Amino acid sequence: MILARCEPARTHGAPEEEDSRSRVKTSTNRPTRSGKGNVTVAASPMESSASSSAAVAAEGAPATGEQLAVFWHEGMVAHDAGRGVFDSGRDPGFLDVLDQHPENADRVRNMVSILRRGPIARFISWHSGRPAHAAELLSFHSAEYIEELVQANAVGAKKLCEGTFLNPGSWGAALLAAGTTLSAMKHILDGHAKIAYALVRPPGHHAQPDRADGYCFLNNAGLAVNLALDSGRRKVAVVDIDVHYGNGTAEGFYHTDSVLTISLHMKHGSWGPSHPQSGSVDEIGEGRGLGYNLNIPLPNGSGDAGYEYAMNELVVPAIEKFRPELLVFVVGQDSSTFDPNGRQCLTMDGYRKIGQIMRGMADQHSNGQILIVQEGGYHISYSAYCLHATLEGVLNLQAPLLDDPIAYYPEDEKYTMKVVDIMKKCWKESIPFLKDI
Repeated sequence: MILARCEPARTHGAPEEEDSRSRVKTSTNRPTRSGKGNVTVAASPMESSASSSAAVAAEGAPATGEQLAVFWHEGMVAHDAGRGVFDSGRDPGFLDVLDQHPENADRVRNMVSILRRGPIARFISWHSGRPAHAAELLSFHSAEYIEELVQANAVGAKKLCEGTFLNPGSWGAALLAAGTTLSAMKHILDGHAKIAYALVRPPGHHAQPDRADGYCFLNNAGLAVNLALDSGRRKVAVVDIDVHYGNGTAEGFYHTDSVLTISLHMKHGSWGPSHPQSGSVDEIGEGRGLGYNLNIPLPNGSGDAGYEYAMNELVVPAIEKFRPELLVFVVGQDSSTFDPNGRQCLTMDGYRKIGQIMRGMADQHSNGQILIVQEGGYHISYSAYCLHATLEGVLNLQAPLLDDPIAYYPEDEKYTMKVVDIMKKCWKESIPFLKDI
């Protein structure tokens, strides 16, 4: 399949009038493992004590009355990617003020605080994370790559690829992000909760089995998926709504039919040696995994209606056919309006709707079990609001608890719907298990 054949030509000028489809209703084989070896892993920060939230209030509570288990560790703020021109780390010498790297601690501090002190706090129980062990990392990553990270940490600072800096404190934070995600998954697998959220950084979905990429060192979601498979789950589906292609997760499961990876992202293509994957519709897996990696590259500015349409027309039917025993929901608020790293114009309403759709699929296919894993999101305040809205959707809250603080930005939704319709036709023609969606 050639990508150019799967997208309509874009016309310029005034948007067309909204048609009747513009608002739609929501409606086992393991991958080849990386080689194992002896790896020395540096020590991580000590765990901080976990705190408990207040009991769930009756008014406005989720229909099922469950709480969201949030896994977090303060040690993850120790990762500092530095300053420069945006994410480059470069100082050109003629600017008085350099950018803090977009993947900075402030973004997650606001996520933590909105969940602790915002109106959703009463629906949340807090759990402390922990560092991952070397053997756990080897379920997804090669021993050689882990040793490369250990050696970089020993040196003290290293640029691993464009925009991705391992500095003092970074390795300990990465181990905590991986281990905290594994703890959240185990919480679900052990039957302690149906919904858990790993609030982690540095992010992970670009980290491939043998290389760092896109601010990511360890693939947190990929490690959690392997834990679920090792624990007896036969089929796991990953739905990634970060604005960038979850290429690392896709690469780790590219040859298996036990994991369905679906990524909705802006059409950014490859960005260099660390990210050779394009995220196009024709990257669909290989061998037994042929057809089990589904990419949904959406036009810039797709917005709330465009994303909802793509979820209902592409993601929901694919999940229905795959019938996973567990859902992993990979979230990034860099798809939001005005995010410095994306152009997709999602608002709180869009994130809330996506959360509701994910919850509906979990209730239908995985007994309500869903692991949420944090990835990108770089607008310091609005990312926290969009996270809040996503979790409102996943919890099926009866009404929004917060108003949207950002002005509405109009989207060219009809063009996105045309693109989605053509991708659906391509899937029906090229993905055997989706031929009759």
